[in-house]
Amino acid sequence: MGPGYFWMGGMWIFPIIMIVVMLIVVYLIFGHGTIRPPWYYYDQYPGTPKNSESALDILKKRYAKGEITKEEFKQMKGDIA
Repeated sequence: MGPGYFWMGGMWIFPIIMIVVMLIVVYLIFGHGTIRPPWYYYDQYPGTPKNSESALDILKKRYAKGEITKEEFKQMKGDIA
């Protein structure tokens, strides 16, 4: 039972599995060139809101620009609320 028994008996697969696992862990930690994992960048995926304004904010801006009158503003504000 010399060193050849260890490698020829099928035990060579475990070091390869460990190397693959370590490479996966390294990719998950440093995958995007930073120390953050890939799932940290949640805002890059479609469907995530990006600084969206509320309807009331848009309504206030329209009123401030003079696009709507005070009565229209009050009516629309009541509809939103």
